[in-house]
Amino acid sequence: MVQLAGMLLLIGAGKMGGAMLDGWLKQGTPPDQIAISDPVVSDEMLSLADQYGFAVNPDLASLDNVDVVLLAVKPQMMDAVLPQLEALNQSKPLYISVAAGRTIAGFEAAFGSDATIIRAMPNTPAAVGRGITALCPNANCSEGQVELASSLLSAIGEVVAIDDEKLMDAVTGVSGSGPAYVFHLVECMAAAGEAEGLPADIAMKLARATVAGAGELVHQSPLPASTLRENVTSPAGTTAAALDVLMADDAMPRILREGIAAATRRSEELAG
Repeated sequence: MVQLAGMLLLIGAGKMGGAMLDGWLKQGTPPDQIAISDPVVSDEMLSLADQYGFAVNPDLASLDNVDVVLLAVKPQMMDAVLPQLEALNQSKPLYISVAAGRTIAGFEAAFGSDATIIRAMPNTPAAVGRGITALCPNANCSEGQVELASSLLSAIGEVVAIDDEKLMDAVTGVSGSGPAYVFHLVECMAAAGEAEGLPADIAMKLARATVAGAGELVHQSPLPASTLRENVTSPAGTTAAALDVLMADDAMPRILREGIAAATRRSEELAG
């Protein structure tokens, strides 16, 4: 259970914010220490509030004991949201942002150079508690605040910490955008199965289950991914025949390097 000294305020209760809220409640975070603020609260979220008793859209100016503010609004909405949070500065909360491309410097400009700020990048498997989040604190954060942020973000999966904010763009390229690469792999495998004569529904079921199962195996196994690959590759067998194509001329590694590099550069551009 996350130990909070005061309130945990979630700004933005959409898919990512909702996934985190669900994780906090399952972890046993006291609902009376949680409040959400969102201009459009879903019926599902209102029902959850009725069930657990956390606050919905309180008057922010009335909150004088806010321990953590977690910003989960879309990046393009952030400029409109930040001025509304000025009243919270009296509590000196820890600000955690999961908005892509929004830099620590930008939040320091909004909340003050002495504000404690953590920039984080989760990914969409957070929806099923299997995400991974990279976090980067500013120089004002204490070790305890970094641990608190890690505890909160672990509600949606694994957490890693990095010291250099510039690496957040590479994080975005690998894990932030990464689920889309895997989903496209499923599409490609299913289409290739169809091309070999499989019915479309069977090909898609095979592809989805194979990727999901392989993902779970690499998650649970202590072995390196390279060893797992070698274990399923018999000499001169069917897997070796496929890998001879995928790994020829550095084909698959090259495409992924180029794709992740493109995502990283775009993240840099969005951050300004």
